[in-house]
Amino acid sequence: MAAQIDVYRDWLGIQETARPLSYYQLLRVKQFEDDTAKIREHYRKMNAHVRKYATGDYARQSQELLNELARAMLCLTDLTRKGEYDAGLGREQEGPGRRRTLEQILLGRKVIDQAQLEKARSYADAVGLDVRDALVQQKMATADVVMLAYAESQGLPYIELADIGVDEKLVAQVPGGLARQHSCVPVMVDEGQLLMASPNPLVPDVEEELRLRTGMPVRTVLCTATSVHAAVQKYFPREPGAESPAAAAAKSKGKPAKPKREKPKEQVYLTREEKFRRQMMYSVIAFNLAVICVMLVFVFLRGGMHVLGFWDFAKVLLVALAAFGATFGLTFKLLK
Repeated sequence: MAAQIDVYRDWLGIQETARPLSYYQLLRVKQFEDDTAKIREHYRKMNAHVRKYATGDYARQSQELLNELARAMLCLTDLTRKGEYDAGLGREQEGPGRRRTLEQILLGRKVIDQAQLEKARSYADAVGLDVRDALVQQKMATADVVMLAYAESQGLPYIELADIGVDEKLVAQVPGGLARQHSCVPVMVDEGQLLMASPNPLVPDVEEELRLRTGMPVRTVLCTATSVHAAVQKYFPREPGAESPAAAAAKSKGKPAKPKREKPKEQVYLTREEKFRRQMMYSVIAFNLAVICVMLVFVFLRGGMHVLGFWDFAKVLLVALAAFGATFGLTFKLLK
């Protein structure tokens, strides 16, 4: 039987004896620290140290402390929650400070220079990307560095899925189609709220769908696209014959998996931007059809084939159809 230990003192070197510890004490940063980079740095060091005890006599204590460290980091790097938490500790309310943009943060930390930023902007405009993604694709900064700065610019916490992982108990409550389309996975439940990891803040429609299915309000925690895509492929496989993690776990324990039921047709979730693009495409198609109809009516009013002749009339028709096809193709490419 493992001996009783004080994990805060013995593992983290915290000498304060009053319990419970504040999040600042737990992460060993000064009271009301506002530097999210420093908070995350302390969290990562402690996370790596506590993981050394993940196997052995103190595995349970290690996992509990890892979860506590994660909750502290997520709170102190979430602008809204941190303000509420600090107020509860007696911090005087200050006026809302001006939040720095992603570009200002990266320039301030000298991750990129102005010339690289201009190059990234040009590339982003040319291919239709956000500057954030352009910086990564052009290899001007690593994905984790850019995403960490983006999270700070949005006032949201950033996590590395390798550190926290996916809560497999919550996977069954998240629709597979929604998880794949919006690149999101459930991480944990914190203070009655479901934390969903995604490279982008979830839109209100998706949050509401998840709230109705899980019975919990939803908060977004940001992570890199690569890590969340790997998690989505693992826990929400697209292949119809793929075995779910729950079935694989049951098989490994010698338990028969539940018989597979016929799945209903997967629901498609569209963001507001995607709905707008679809409406624009339909509008352009309708406009082109109207133009062609006007051209054909004009030709018929001018005498049609009796005046133009069969081949000239065919040429006019082919030109109209070619113009429609070219315009539709270009529109589809731009709105895709």
